[in-house]
This record gives sequence, C-alpha cells and structure tokens, in this order.
Amino acid sequence: MKAKTWTVPAERMKAGKAHVVPLADRALAIVEVMRQRATSDLIFAGDVEDRPISDTAMTKALRLASPDKAATLHGLRSSFRDWAGDKTNFEEDVAEAALAHTIRDKTKAAYRRESALEKRRELMTAWEAYCNG
Repeated sequence: MKAKTWTVPAERMKAGKAHVVPLADRALAIVEVMRQRATSDLIFAGDVEDRPISDTAMTKALRLASPDKAATLHGLRSSFRDWAGDKTNFEEDVAEAALAHTIRDKTKAAYRRESALEKRRELMTAWEAYCNG
C-alpha cells in the first residue's frame, strides 16, 4: 500500500516474470475496502477456501456491471489499449508495459531493461480519470 503498487507474482504471469502494477487512487481505495472485508490473507478471495477469485468470477462481476452484460476481461484490456493509443500521448511501450506485454523485437528488448513504472503510474491515473468521466 505504501508503494501504491500491486505485484503479480512471476508464477501467475504468462512470461514468468513478476509484474508490478502502479495503483491509482480509486484502485487503492478499492483494495483498502476489500482488505478490511477480507477473512483470509487473500484480498480478493474466491469461493474456494485459500484460493483467489477466479477469472470466471471476475468476468461474471464485470458482466453484471456492464450495460449490455457482454463485457469480458480481454475486452476491458483491449479497451484500455485502444484508449491509450487513440486518446493519449503516452508512448506505445508504456501502454504495452502496462498490459505486461513482452517486447518481441530482441534488439529493443535488450535495451529496454526498466519497467517505466512512473510513466505507467501517470498512465493509470489518466485511465482512472477517463473511467470516472
């Protein structure tokens, strides 16, 4: 909470590398509420004891919150990427890093060693403002 980040462990990531997510104020507020409600070490616990919420349960919650009941997690990620590319001036690399996409170009990847955390923090704050209307 102090660092205002959420770290997804390497074993939960496709690329096998931990992903640090900068959290905007609204996300921090949600995490805090959920932390206070938690009955285990998991902030977002699933129906099965000692297991995190499943992708299926997250999709169900997202669909319940969407006007047409057709939203998906991939669609949410895609909407974020379209917004970042079409409506902001953030660099493509920053938006791709926010989605934990790996750089396929081996030469670029060799020179891109940092995570652009502070630029991604700015991006997530802008996304928060966009989502809040």
